Order: sequence, then structure tokens, then C-alpha cells
Amino acid sequence: MCDLLKPETKFKTKRCTSAAPCNSEPRFRLGRTVATPAALALLEKHGVSPSTLLARHQCGDWGDVGADDASSNDNALKNGDRVLSVYRLLDLAALQSMTSDERRRSPRVWIITERDFSVTTVLTPEDY
Repeated sequence: MCDLLKPETKFKTKRCTSAAPCNSEPRFRLGRTVATPAALALLEKHGVSPSTLLARHQCGDWGDVGADDASSNDNALKNGDRVLSVYRLLDLAALQSMTSDERRRSPRVWIITERDFSVTTVLTPEDY
């Protein structure tokens, strides 16, 4: 695991989303932020900043999770359970032109915050 102690300057910044605008207040503590080497390599390959995704996660933009997982995340913040976000690393136009099967296979990272909010991990599904 690699600690993410400061924003990475070599990554391009992506815009915030309507679900989590840049001025949204954080909804929970991230704790120590770490990432797997595979996740960092994938983010760098696609020009996505881990700091941007961590901000989206912390502000309640859960990314590309289903309705059940989104509801579970909202409940987790009240009940003290783990929080999971999924972020696809392709732009919206590319994702919209894909079939559902292609979309499922598109590059993505997960961000998981542990139930006690002591650590948040950026990882690939294969790292899990």
C-alpha cells in the first residue's frame, strides 16, 4: 500500500459532478488514505487524480454503484459501516457509447472507507 498524504501534482484534474459539487461539505472522515500500486498505476494511465476521487467519495458521490449500494452507503454513515464507491475511469461520452457488458469491463477503481473511518483505501477490484 502507498500512503496518499498530499495531492498528486502529475495528474490532470477532472471536474466535480452534480452529485458532489466542489463546494460540497465532506460527509465523513477518510482517516488514513492509502492506495494499492495497481490502483495508482491505473489512475495515472487514465490521467485521473486520486485526490479528486477521494473528494467525490467523501462528499457522497458514490460513483457508479447501484441503488442498493448507494442506499447502503447512506445508511452506513448513520450506522457506522463501511462505505464503498466505484469510479469508472473513462469519460462520459465513451461510457455512453458502450454496451452494458463493455461498461462492466471498463477500467475502474474502488474506494472503501472502513467502518471506524480509520482508513480509506483506493484499489482495483482485482486487488480486493
